[in-house]
Amino acid sequence: MNVSCCIDKGQAMFLNKKPSTEIKTDVCGQQSKPAGFSSVFGSIVLLTLLHPAYSATPGSSDDNVDSQLEDINVTASRERLPDTVKGYQAKSNTTAVKTDTALIDLPQSLTVITPELIKDQNMQSIADTIRYVPGVGMAQGEGNRDTPIFRGNSSTSDMYVDGIRDDVQYYRDMYNIDRVDVLKGPNAMVFGRGGSGGLINRATKQADWKNQREATFQLGSFDKYRLTGDFDQAINDQLAFRINSLWESARSFREGFDSGRWGINPTMTWQPDNRNKVIWSYEHYEDNRVADRGVSSYQGRPVAVDIATFFGDPNRSPTSAKVDAFNLQLEHDFGQGVSLRNRSRYAHYDKFYQNIYPGAVSADGSQVAIAAYNNATQRENFINQTDFMFNLTTLGWTHKILTGAEIARQRTDNFRNTGYFTEIGPNATAVNVSLADPIYSGNVLFKQSATDADNQGVATTFAGYVQDQLEFNRHWQAILGVRYDRFEMDFLNNRNQQNLQTHDNLLSPRAGLVFKPFADNFALYANYSIAYVPRAGEQLGSLSLSTQALKPEQFKNYELGAKWDIRPDLSTTLAFFQLDRLNALATDPNNPAQSYLVDGQRTRGIEWGFSGNLTDNWRLIGGYAYQNGEISKPVIFGTITAAPGATLAQVPEHSFSLWNRYDINSQWGVGLGSVYRSKMYAAVDNTVTLPGFLRFDAAVYYKISKTIQLQVNIENLLDKRYYASANSNTNITPGSPIAAIAGITMKF
Repeated sequence: MNVSCCIDKGQAMFLNKKPSTEIKTDVCGQQSKPAGFSSVFGSIVLLTLLHPAYSATPGSSDDNVDSQLEDINVTASRERLPDTVKGYQAKSNTTAVKTDTALIDLPQSLTVITPELIKDQNMQSIADTIRYVPGVGMAQGEGNRDTPIFRGNSSTSDMYVDGIRDDVQYYRDMYNIDRVDVLKGPNAMVFGRGGSGGLINRATKQADWKNQREATFQLGSFDKYRLTGDFDQAINDQLAFRINSLWESARSFREGFDSGRWGINPTMTWQPDNRNKVIWSYEHYEDNRVADRGVSSYQGRPVAVDIATFFGDPNRSPTSAKVDAFNLQLEHDFGQGVSLRNRSRYAHYDKFYQNIYPGAVSADGSQVAIAAYNNATQRENFINQTDFMFNLTTLGWTHKILTGAEIARQRTDNFRNTGYFTEIGPNATAVNVSLADPIYSGNVLFKQSATDADNQGVATTFAGYVQDQLEFNRHWQAILGVRYDRFEMDFLNNRNQQNLQTHDNLLSPRAGLVFKPFADNFALYANYSIAYVPRAGEQLGSLSLSTQALKPEQFKNYELGAKWDIRPDLSTTLAFFQLDRLNALATDPNNPAQSYLVDGQRTRGIEWGFSGNLTDNWRLIGGYAYQNGEISKPVIFGTITAAPGATLAQVPEHSFSLWNRYDINSQWGVGLGSVYRSKMYAAVDNTVTLPGFLRFDAAVYYKISKTIQLQVNIENLLDKRYYASANSNTNITPGSPIAAIAGITMKF
C-alpha cells in the first residue's frame, strides 16, 4: 500500500476550503466526483489506513488488501476546519481591512463580539453589544434610533451590515447576527465618508452546510415575549439554505411604553466549485414602539420623580421602522492568492416617529414644558462594492494588496411637522403641565412651521481605494492605504423649490505600523487616519444655503498601542489615542433642531480591553477607558456659551466593564458582570450632570440535554437607580430596575 500518496493528496487538499456534506473517496484519497474538501480529509484517510482493520498483516485472509478494499464514506463539516473564534475570543477579522487578518496584526483598537458572547449575555440590540466595549457608549437617540458614541462623537449612521452601509435611523435587532465588529477611530479608508469616531459592523448568519436547527422562546419582566428561529440546511454539497426569524412583544418599567418587532431573513449559498461562491439574502424587518424621551432635569440633575414617570403622551408618541433589504455577494478565487469579490445591497427604509416630549422645568420646580413634532423619512440605498486582492513579493517584502471601487446612490425624502398646542394659542409650540403629573392630554395639531423640512436629496458616491499590507520581516509590518471619494449631493427643498448642489472630493489616507520585538504573540503599533462627514450630514438631509459652502467635517486620529496574546485563548489590547474634530457642528442643548459651527474638539484617551479564557471553564471579557473630550474654542448657543475646555456631551472620564462566565460542570454554568461609569454631562454646555453608577448583571445556564438548554439573564441585579443616557439637558433616560428574562433553546 502506498501510504505516502495519501499524505501528499491530503496536504494538497489544504487549499480547498469548500465543505461537503458527504464525499466518497477511496483509501488513497481519490474522489469519485469533483467535490471539494479541506486538508482534514488527508489526516482522516491516513488514520484510517493505519488502523489495524485496514493493515496488511501476516495471516491475513486477503493478501491483496490494496486492490480489494471497498470505497468508504467520509463526512465533514466546517466545524472541523480551524476556527478563528473560541468562546469570547476572536483571532482574526475580515472587516477592519477587508482581508482576513489576525487581530494582532491590525494597528488599531477593535472589539469582536463573538457568537458565544451574544448568546451568553442574551444580546438583542446594538446597545447590548457595546455594553462591554471600552470607549464606546450609547446616547438616547430621542427614543427612536440607535445612537452609539465613539470617542466623544455620537452617530446615527455609522452602522454596517456585512461591510455595507445600513445608515438609516432605527433600532436594529440581533436575531440574524453571527458576530459584531466594533472598530474605534476613523475608518474612512475602508468604509468611506463617516466612520468618524468608529463604527459597528454586524456580520449576518449565512447558509454554511452546518445543518443546525434552533428555536428559542423567552419570557421576561414587564410582559416581554420573544421567539427566534434559526434553520440551516445543506441541500447538497453545492447549495445550502438558512432562514432566521424573530417575533417579539414587550412593555417596560416606563409607564405607557410598549414595543413589538418581527423579522425574517432567508439566505442561500451556492458554491458550484472550489473557486466560485454566490451568497444571496433578503431581510424584512419591522420595529414599532413608543418614542420615549425620558425625564427632564432640574437644578443640574435629572428631575427627582419616579423613574417610571412618562413625560408628554405615550399614546401619541409612536415610532415605526420598516426595512426591506436584498444582498448579493459574488466571489471568485483565481488561485495563487488572487481573488475577486463583489457585494451589492439594495435597501428600502420607511421610518416615522412622533413624540410629545419634555422640555425645561420651571424655576420653582412645579411645572415642565411639553413640546411635540413628527418626522417621516423614506430612503432607498443602492450600494455596490468590488474588491480585488492579490499577493506579491518585492525586494524580499511580501505584500497583500487590496484594490477596490464603490458606487452608491442614496435617495432620501424627509418631511417634518411641528406640534401646535391650539388650546393655548394657534401658534403655541409648547405648553406647561404639572411636574407632579406630566402627561399632556390636550389637543395637538401637527403642521409645518416656517423651518420644518420637506425635502428630497439624492446622494451619489464614486470611490476608489488601494491598500497594501506589507511584511518587511518577522518583526515589522505595515498597512498603507488611501481612498478617494467623489461625493455629490442634489438637494431639493420642496417648500420653496430651492435646489442646492454640492460636491466634495474626499481623500482619506491611513498608515499603520506593527512591530513585534520579541515573539509573534506580542505587538506594538501606531496608526494614523482621516475621515470626513460632508455638509449634507450623516443622514443626508441637513443641507441648507448657509451650510452649502462649508467644508466637510474632518476627523484626524492618532493612536499608539500594544496587543498581547497572553496565551492562545486569552488576549489583551492597550491603546492611547487622540481624535481631533475640525469644522464640527454641535447641537444646541436647548434646541436639538439647531446646530452651530464649532472650530474644533479633541478627545484624548486610553482604552484597555481583554477577552478569552482564564481556564477551560472560565471565560471573560471586559475593559477600561479613560476619555478626556473637550471643546477647543467657545461656542455660543443662543444665550448659552460652551466655554473652551467644556467637556463633550455624554463622555464619561472613566468607564469599566467585566463579564465572566464559569461552567461549574457539563450542565451548570453561571455568569456575573459589572458595569461602571463615572459622571458625565448631558450636553456640551455642562449644566446638567448624569451621576456615575456601578451596576451588576448575572446569568444562570442549565443544559438539560445536548438539544435543550435553559438560560436566565438578570439585569441590574442589585436594583441600582441610575440614568443610562441622554439626548439633551431635558431628555434623560433612566436605567432599568432589576429585570429578568428566562429562555429555553431547543436544537433539533
